[in-house]
Amino acid sequence: MNDITDRNTTAPTIAVFGLGRMGTPMAHNLLAAGFSVVVWNRQPERVTALVEAGATAAPSPAQAAARADIILTMLTDGNATADVFAGPTGIIEGAKPGTIWIQMATIGLDWTEHFARAAAEHGLEFVDAPVSGSDGPARAGELIVLASGPPPLEERVQPVLDALGRTAVWLGPAGNGTSMKVALNNWLAVQVEGVAETLALAEAMGLDAHLFIDAIAGGPLGSPYAVAKGRAMIAGNFEPGFALRLAFKDVDLALEAAHHHRLELPMTDAIAQRWQTAMPDHADHDVDSVITVATTDHHALLS
Repeated sequence: MNDITDRNTTAPTIAVFGLGRMGTPMAHNLLAAGFSVVVWNRQPERVTALVEAGATAAPSPAQAAARADIILTMLTDGNATADVFAGPTGIIEGAKPGTIWIQMATIGLDWTEHFARAAAEHGLEFVDAPVSGSDGPARAGELIVLASGPPPLEERVQPVLDALGRTAVWLGPAGNGTSMKVALNNWLAVQVEGVAETLALAEAMGLDAHLFIDAIAGGPLGSPYAVAKGRAMIAGNFEPGFALRLAFKDVDLALEAAHHHRLELPMTDAIAQRWQTAMPDHADHDVDSVITVATTDHHALLS
């Protein structure tokens, strides 16, 4: 077994897979915390800055995994993770038995259960640890890690999670982290759509949308997230922090989970239908771009 706690003189080597808006700053934070980091990404140009910062580039997932005590995946979805994990030059071709796999992307319950089984079949230790927070908290090391897995792994991976977030909440068996992330992202979607529709209503009634946000800011009805998204909607600032295409994916994951548990989520179902109409023009914009379908005259609102 690769017991991290027994390696007091040498930091464990971590292989990071997926160097997008989240994975790249996370890898930088691991380097800053003193870990040895190996990186691989489908787009080689994303590796350059990390190599300059001290990481080692690997030519394939298998070769990256072979050098690692811990592998960390932060890929787009379950399909992308499966390609990197089990492809012809995938992680399982190189990972040593006892390697810890920290799966941190939002991939849903079905994929999480699949990967937990696959990890066990190949002698890997699996930690399900998606994160709450966008690229800003990722850069600042302020993510909230929703960790779950066998209790003996908690102490062994805690130093890694400490380098990535301001807190790690341990939630029990693997899968509970993903369940919590699905619930949190469903709440995010409800808040975003609620703000968008209410701004549209305020405008339709002849009110200044800014005044609505001022009325809820700092009070019990105005979460900091809702207030920030409302201000961004009014400003027409759709610079992606959390892209609509990813939020839309997460809404689908919530509906899948609800279906699995024979639960109806009529509000979430309605959000999925409305956001589908925004996807062609705003998939890569921030989720706050859904304001464009919440009002028929959004130009007046955004002026």
